[in-house]
Amino acid sequence: MVKIGLLSDTHSFLDDAVFKHFENCDEIWHAGDFGNIELADQLAVFKPLRGVYGNIDGKEIRQTYPEDLRFNCGGLDVWMTHIGGYPDKYSPRVKRTIYTKPPQLFIAGHSHILKVIYDKKINCLHLNPGAAGKQGWQKVRTLMRFNIFDGKINQLEVIELNN
Repeated sequence: MVKIGLLSDTHSFLDDAVFKHFENCDEIWHAGDFGNIELADQLAVFKPLRGVYGNIDGKEIRQTYPEDLRFNCGGLDVWMTHIGGYPDKYSPRVKRTIYTKPPQLFIAGHSHILKVIYDKKINCLHLNPGAAGKQGWQKVRTLMRFNIFDGKINQLEVIELNN
C-alpha cells in the first residue's frame, strides 16, 4: 500500500498544516503552480515528491518538473498534468491521448476547484485537489489524501485548511 498526499496551486505559500496532514504519507504529489523552487524543495526534503509545472511556474520549476507525468504507482496507471480539464471538458492538449490511452487516475490542478469525478466513458477517476495556497478566488483551501493498494484507490479524504 502506498499512502499519497495530493495538493496543487500553492502559489508560493506552503501552510505548515500540510506537513501534519501528510506526515504518514509515503509520497507527495503536486499538480502544478508551485510558485517557487524553494517550496518544491521543502516538500521534497519532507517526503518523496512527484510534481508537474503549472502555468505560473518559472524556469527553475520547469527545468525540474515536467508538464505531464505518467507513471505507475502501486499497480495504478496515473497521469498528472496542471491544465487538464475534467470529464467531457478535457483540455485540447490532452483530449486525444486521454481517450485513446486513458489512465486509471487522471490528476489536474489549475481550476482551484476541488473535484472527484469518475469518467465512465474511459473508466478513469479524475481528481483535482483544489488549491492549497492563498492566491486565487477559492473560499476554502484544500488537499487530498488517499491510499493505493493493488491498483485501486481507497480511503480518499478531502482536507480543508484554515483560511
